[in-house]
Amino acid sequence: MSWILLFVAGLLEVVWAFSMKQSQGFTRLWPSVLTLVAMIASFGLLAAAMRVLPLGTAYAVWTGIGAVGAFVAGILFLGEAASPARLLAAGLILSGIVLMKVATP
Repeated sequence: MSWILLFVAGLLEVVWAFSMKQSQGFTRLWPSVLTLVAMIASFGLLAAAMRVLPLGTAYAVWTGIGAVGAFVAGILFLGEAASPARLLAAGLILSGIVLMKVATP
């Protein structure tokens, strides 16, 4: 169950990062509200997952999901570049997430 909570927390990290971009520096109300709500929910789920999972694993997986998810959202919705080097970097982060999951008892 803690892995599911951590995964959802990571997805919410993508939501708040994307909505923060859409808030244009917190100058637009609804994207700003969504950013804050998603942040609070993401941190809450991360904290719940950390009751069971080791700190290093939970934090690395959470930030990794957020980083790769925000990278993909930027490409799909904001027209950001998908250069080979950026794709390789995202793949390495994803590999690290998988290795953290496999290496955690």
